[in-house]
Amino acid sequence: MIGIVVTGHGKLPSGMVSAVNLIAGRPKYFIGVDYAQEDTTDDLEYNLKTAFRELGECEGILIFTDMADAAPYITAVQLKEKLKDKYALEVISGCNLGMLVQTNMARGYVKDLTALASMAVDEGRKQVMLYEYEDNGE
Repeated sequence: MIGIVVTGHGKLPSGMVSAVNLIAGRPKYFIGVDYAQEDTTDDLEYNLKTAFRELGECEGILIFTDMADAAPYITAVQLKEKLKDKYALEVISGCNLGMLVQTNMARGYVKDLTALASMAVDEGRKQVMLYEYEDNGE
């Protein structure tokens, strides 16, 4: 199975994991790594590496970050390059709850890490929309 790590600012990652647990039960190989205000990027790197070790038996690890070009995303991308001989990693920025739930379910049948990452990004886009009122004349 492909492992999932959610990282980002503050307690957003643990909150997202909590929400997924509420919706989908407690998925296996699904970890949140918070980046607290008092943490350094070295702390974040250490915590991500710890999560990777916990998921070591997975066929790959999909890392979701809250936003691009910020410390959690940059650290995850740097680790993808540094650890490419040890772990199969993919990094996605801009995660939302809908894409996490759908990606978690898809892990049961999508075994290719790159395909799962692509599916996750597509699902994330579908989850973002602007409500438009339709007057049905009633």
